[in-house]
Amino acid sequence: MVSYPVIKNCSYCLAHVPDLIRYGSKPRREIAKNPHIEQKLVRSLRSFSAAACYPPNQTFLGNCSPERLAEIPRPWHQHPGTPEEATQKRIGKFGELVDQEFFLALLKSADVLTPALFQTDEYDTEKLKKRLEDHPLFGVEAGKTIHGTQANPMTALSCSSLPIYNNERVYGYFHRDERAEGLDDENLVAHDLLENLSTKASGVLALKWLLHREGIGPEQVDYLISCGEEACGDRYQRGGGGMAKAIGEMCGCVNASGIDIKNFCAAPASALIMAGSMVQSGLHDRIVVVGGGSLAKLGMKFEPFLIHKIPILDDCLASMAFLVTRDDGVSPIIRLEAGAVGKVPVGASTSDELVYRSFLLEPLKSLGLRFTDIDKYATELHNPEITEFSGSGDVVQKNYRKIAAMAVLSQALEKKDMQAWIKAIGMPGFAPTQGHIPSAVPYVGHAMEAMRDKRIKRVMFLAKASIFLNRCTNLFDGVSFILERNPQI
Repeated sequence: MVSYPVIKNCSYCLAHVPDLIRYGSKPRREIAKNPHIEQKLVRSLRSFSAAACYPPNQTFLGNCSPERLAEIPRPWHQHPGTPEEATQKRIGKFGELVDQEFFLALLKSADVLTPALFQTDEYDTEKLKKRLEDHPLFGVEAGKTIHGTQANPMTALSCSSLPIYNNERVYGYFHRDERAEGLDDENLVAHDLLENLSTKASGVLALKWLLHREGIGPEQVDYLISCGEEACGDRYQRGGGGMAKAIGEMCGCVNASGIDIKNFCAAPASALIMAGSMVQSGLHDRIVVVGGGSLAKLGMKFEPFLIHKIPILDDCLASMAFLVTRDDGVSPIIRLEAGAVGKVPVGASTSDELVYRSFLLEPLKSLGLRFTDIDKYATELHNPEITEFSGSGDVVQKNYRKIAAMAVLSQALEKKDMQAWIKAIGMPGFAPTQGHIPSAVPYVGHAMEAMRDKRIKRVMFLAKASIFLNRCTNLFDGVSFILERNPQI
């Protein structure tokens, strides 16, 4: 009998960081062209209460099921909530939504360089220390990692430093690498280092929550795989990586090594497949897959929100983590026998039909499964309230129509039944639009709960990647895997 690996636990977290939107790639470029945009952007930021009570965010955190989200009338952003509700809802089944000041405390703690990249004055340094010390998952020891490096007010005049705001107040300045060997390296400017440190800090939050939910110490993790979109490195090895070990170091995973996986949006699914394969081979017992948030994609769709006079909704850094282990007889299994994992070969070219045949139809045929043997399909779960305003439409529903079309072409479904079937096997998008974050795996936590309660048996996760963005090819990529209820429950 084959012993499959399982996804034993997971976590999903959000950091509400509206004042960092100005440093997202799109806002930053537009502000450089027209500085007046910055004030328009600031006037369109939403409150922590609105972000905490926002139905898609509640779904990401696990307090609301995708099925319940589908029943909530849209527009979802017109459910602002109150500070009292926000206090109750900021903690979810799978993790938490932290406010901006707490994230700045994490950012400060993640800054291990000398001299510090993120410099604050004595008052704010002590305030940030206290925020970490008061959090049950971090505590006093975490507070000690924050060192008081005096912020130099003259840096406000320097184009190489970034003012870091909290509620329109400058908390300090984020610098470039000021060592002699880093001064003329365009990969070590303040903005790029802020992107990397934001990924690290948000990834740490997700890993802390995963360890807490599983009830294990960080020293029990054998291996870490990071699947974020950052590109750590200097001029000699841009994108060289090291994020997995950086996150593990900050969380105290002293017995773990790690690597970074890059596959554009599909990286988390690829990382879970790799983690499962390593566990199934006996190489490691406990592997954590972790993905920090993407600062570059904050406010990516801000312009339509300004035009329509609604709050900017892509204002949260998202992060997630998954624990992959040997079969425990309870947790859902990852099917990893020959042919079970879908891939998109080079020969599929740029054809949507061939892409879907490759990573959707072929694995089902290989396992002897019909389309209707899958209870739920998880695709790119982008929040439609963000993508529709930007002109991209409802990306999630487009993908479900492609899945249903393949089922019809395969004579597994009548064309007249397409819409009803999509409703049964699909779900609305609810994840922040940060590339790797929405790509199928936000549903893992909900799938685990549904399998535990015996409401569903199988879920297929389809992660598609636009590798043509790297300007080296016009090809798509994609991977898929099937998560199945443990046969022992």
